[in-house]
Amino acid sequence: MKFCSNCGSADLIWSVPKGDTHARHHCPACDTIFYANPKVVAGCIPIFEDKILLCRRGIEPRLGFWTIPGGYMENDESVEAAAAREAFEETGAQVSILNLHAMLSVPRISQVHVFFLADLDTFDFDGGEESLEVKLFTEAEIPWEDLAFQTTHFFLRHFFEDRKNGVRGLHVGTIG
Repeated sequence: MKFCSNCGSADLIWSVPKGDTHARHHCPACDTIFYANPKVVAGCIPIFEDKILLCRRGIEPRLGFWTIPGGYMENDESVEAAAAREAFEETGAQVSILNLHAMLSVPRISQVHVFFLADLDTFDFDGGEESLEVKLFTEAEIPWEDLAFQTTHFFLRHFFEDRKNGVRGLHVGTIG
């Protein structure tokens, strides 16, 4: 940061503000502290019978690899609404959010991933600008070697394990 967005001062300081515990940009002119906090990634596993909907990424990172629809939550949006919106943006599918499936902390990139299970409401899906391809997969058809992210493996592994055991668990963890 080069300027205070509150008062316009160009004299920002990078240090631990009084009463805080972490170094942050802060303005000595107006005492504004600028917090850089983790981003929330929201998504869902769209389900139809014994299949799930995955999308093949049309953007970096991991262009061409398969993933669960998900992305950054927007301001003024619930996590559930973000998950449904991301599913629509990446697959063109309408979904109904069912329940929370997993939450993963990814500290090395300052993200928290919150993923739900969802019913696939429509079969009118296709790749948009962010997806090269969208397809329903059974567990046996999942392209495990071509999944985009470690988080995708975590969410899918737990989904199929839960389904095999007849439960809907809540999975919490930390990756990388």
